[in-house]
Order: sequence, then C-alpha cells, then structure tokens
Amino acid sequence: MARLVGLLRGINLGAKRRIAMADLRALLTELGYEDVRTVLASGNIIFTGPKAKAREKLERAIAERFGFQVDVVLRTMAELHAVVADEPFGDQISNDTRFFVVFLPSAPDVSSLDGQDFAPDKFVAHGREVYAWCPEGMQNSRLMKALGKPGMGPTATVRNMATVKKLLE
Repeated sequence: MARLVGLLRGINLGAKRRIAMADLRALLTELGYEDVRTVLASGNIIFTGPKAKAREKLERAIAERFGFQVDVVLRTMAELHAVVADEPFGDQISNDTRFFVVFLPSAPDVSSLDGQDFAPDKFVAHGREVYAWCPEGMQNSRLMKALGKPGMGPTATVRNMATVKKLLE
C-alpha cells in the first residue's frame, strides 16, 4: 500500500466540471482507498492504496459518477517530496504562488521551447515535471501559454509550489 497524491486536471475552474470534494472523498472510499483527504477545492486527493492501475481506476470512476472525463496525474508522497527537494531555482524564488510545477505522467518533450526567450519567466524540465518561475504571475505569462500547448505529453496539470507544499503537510 502506498500513500498517493492524485492531481485532477481542470476541475472546479468554472460553472461546469464541478466536483464537490466531499463527493470525491466518498467515491475514493467506495473504491476501497483508505485515509482519503482532499486539499483545497482544485482536485488534490491524498489517499492510501495500491498504486497499480490507480490512475485508470480513478479516471473511469470519476467519468461514471460525475459524467465527464478528468485526467489524473499520480505521485507517491515520496515523489512529491522529491519535487520540492529538486526544485531548480533556489533563492531566485520570492513567492511560491508564482512558482509552478507542471505535473505530467511521463518525461515532457520541451524541445519546442528551446531557444525561446520567455523573460522574466524561466523553466526547467526535470523528470516528469516542468518547473516554471513566473515572477509576474501566470495570467499573462507567455511561458505558461507555451507550456499549455499540446505536445509536451498526453496530459498535464499545474499546481503552484505553495499548493505542493500544502499537500506535503
């Protein structure tokens, strides 16, 4: 049994694709997972259970229960600790809410971004994550728009570093 973190992509951002966190916790409990918790209302689930096929099981159950497809990216708690430990920018970061982690199911293909100037934003791909420092925020960030385009991987979901650290608390 592993302590897992499920990061749901694109829920509770507008009027559609809404899932109450209590309903999500109930669903995971029904699926046999234990010690289920949600963090914030943006689709962060912490639970205990077997990692094998967990992503597929969650995606299928969410679609059946809530009527729409939601991509899930999974990490173990140990992998999430490594995401924080491996962050590449160190003292350059002055605000964790403007420091983003793009979580992918596999190593990203960032070759389309090579040689582009996104200043003042910066990014580093490491493992299955892309770290993005956007000191002016993400809303008007050319880097975040580029990272959101198809091609890096089959799916991706973004959390700011403040949320990542909150998941580890």
